[in-house]
Amino acid sequence: MSNDSLAGLSADEVRHLGDVAGAMVPADGAWGVPGADDAAILSDIVQSLGHDVPLVRQALGEIAAKAGGAFATLDRDRREKLINEAYAGRSAAMVALGRVVVAAYYRDDRVLMALKFEPRPPFPEGYALEQGDWSLLDAVRNRPPFWRDDRGTSAGER
Repeated sequence: MSNDSLAGLSADEVRHLGDVAGAMVPADGAWGVPGADDAAILSDIVQSLGHDVPLVRQALGEIAAKAGGAFATLDRDRREKLINEAYAGRSAAMVALGRVVVAAYYRDDRVLMALKFEPRPPFPEGYALEQGDWSLLDAVRNRPPFWRDDRGTSAGER
């Protein structure tokens, strides 16, 4: 990964992100899926950070602090425990980290194929969905409008 593609993270932060992502979603030989620390998946994670860079950087810092700066040297069980404890707090930083890791992971063709999904965009072919009970929306359809226009007047006050 070139420095131009690091999306605002240092090379050390990207390595740490790979260690953390691999602990969050480890490889599974039985299913034939890579971990989230796989080079292609890690590259996708980094490329898709966008506005989440500060939050991901904060989450990586929190994890490093909890690990005493030695996350990469911890055994698998301790890494997983540390990640689970950090995520249990549901801080915005940890939620953002989890979101970007999982989103990139499930975009990977190898993961989709292991889950028996065709690795393709959902359109133009689309996916067949079982029809649900549309009458469940009647309560929403029948309620009066509740939004406000740009003058601050609700739809029911006009």
